[in-house]
Amino acid sequence: MASTSVSRIVPASPERVWSLIGGFHALSDWVPYFPESTALEGGRVRRLKNPEGDVIIERPVDFNEAERHYSYAILQAPFPVNGHVSTIRVHAIPGEENAAEVQWSGRFNPDGATENEVVDLFTGI
Repeated sequence: MASTSVSRIVPASPERVWSLIGGFHALSDWVPYFPESTALEGGRVRRLKNPEGDVIIERPVDFNEAERHYSYAILQAPFPVNGHVSTIRVHAIPGEENAAEVQWSGRFNPDGATENEVVDLFTGI
């Protein structure tokens, strides 16, 4: 199983950052790669579209409001992987009230591509 992670410092409080990105259906509000997100199955699944019109279906597998993180599994996508599970987290930065670290990490099995190609794909998104 391959994995990758990306981390960015954001100039806003962790609470403010989480209020923007912590909703499972808010991905299209802050990730340009996904201009469209639709809630399905009463909100238990999200249907995303990328700029090319490809459909990505994801289901949450863990959510923790107090610790500001959630995990999700990709059920359908044009990506050359299977068994994909990712987590997004918002961390406080000690001594910095108006800064937060946003961390995305993913685990997956490459399927029809090399590990490096898939890591580059997800890191780029």
